[in-house]
Amino acid sequence: MKYIILICDGAADWPIEELGHKTVFEAAKTPNLDWLASHGQMGMLKTIPDDMPADSGVANMTILGYAPENDYSGRGPFEALSAGVKLKENDIVFRVNLINIKDGFIYDYSSGHITTGEAKHLIDNLTYTTGAEFSAGVQYRHILKLDGNNYSANIHQYPPHDHLGKPYKDYLTIPKDPNDEKAIKTASYINKLIEESQEPLRNDRINQERKKEGKVVATHIWPWGVGKRPNIKSFKEKYGKEGAVISAVDLIFGIGIAAGLKPIRVEGATGLPDTNYEGKVEAALKQLREKDFVYLHIEAIDEMGHTGDPKKKIAALEDFDLKIVKPFIEAEKEFNNELVIVVLPDHPTPCKKRTHTSDPIPFVIYNPKKLSKSQREYSENTGEKGEYGLIENGEEFMKLILNN
Repeated sequence: MKYIILICDGAADWPIEELGHKTVFEAAKTPNLDWLASHGQMGMLKTIPDDMPADSGVANMTILGYAPENDYSGRGPFEALSAGVKLKENDIVFRVNLINIKDGFIYDYSSGHITTGEAKHLIDNLTYTTGAEFSAGVQYRHILKLDGNNYSANIHQYPPHDHLGKPYKDYLTIPKDPNDEKAIKTASYINKLIEESQEPLRNDRINQERKKEGKVVATHIWPWGVGKRPNIKSFKEKYGKEGAVISAVDLIFGIGIAAGLKPIRVEGATGLPDTNYEGKVEAALKQLREKDFVYLHIEAIDEMGHTGDPKKKIAALEDFDLKIVKPFIEAEKEFNNELVIVVLPDHPTPCKKRTHTSDPIPFVIYNPKKLSKSQREYSENTGEKGEYGLIENGEEFMKLILNN
């Protein structure tokens, strides 16, 4: 058998009043997801363990069959793996957003979805301090590396997308232990980097041009997601399958790389609704012809959830249904009815909250050798009533897929 997992990032939601108290799944036209729901088996998966943040890294590690409470070392180091940043065992690594702060409030976590080219120029020209090693990533997402001999990962940080419209000074880095001098030093240094980034960013020609064009400018950097180099078993060692990962997001690539999955970078993959859907499908099919397993991640729905606009989120989900799900249903013939298709979000991103939550998410496993005919739509409600009930363990979920 071959296995494809399709991630519609952040697609799960809460009932929305303006949609007649329907969720985005219930309001969107998704005939292909509904076909899978009617012919496959459904359930709910708890992707965020208790006492862990509703972080995409945590959720995707669970889906891939790992235990994030043991295996997840922070978003920064996984993104660094994707960006090709060389890590020593003692290095501490941060994810860095380019954000917009307006009148002391966090206005935009992505600087208006700044382009990769613009962002790379800004990050490459951050030479205002010593000891901080920046590496440019994709769009607003970048990397900061510090020497772990001098700085500590024992700090608490806040993702900027969780605190839109709030005073940024309430969410600066703090030490987890108020008596840990190294952590105090690190928190102070990170906060200094944030404050001192404003002047060079404001004066850069890229921001000057964006301001003239009426675009959101990058006013500050925002380091978060600190951690050290991950050390996890390969997916092949755990589950006996060779595979690949396809995404537009460094975090997902980094998790895949740490798990020994081959990263496939598709030209035109943006993480937004303008992403190259066709290219991702073609790349995934090519890998399925060569390997057992492909993890295909689509970011756009999550980004639209962060906007808080249900119509935009519905449009992104309908694109996912038509441009991602449908081609794999049609590909069953090529794979002689031996392609298992799994579809699920990694976490909810409710439009009302505009950030991630830890609610369990619906999933469907379609195995052409184990068909059902239940005549149902794909939604949170049908997932709750599904054959598999609630699964709370990533390893159990992956074994369910592979042994289905």
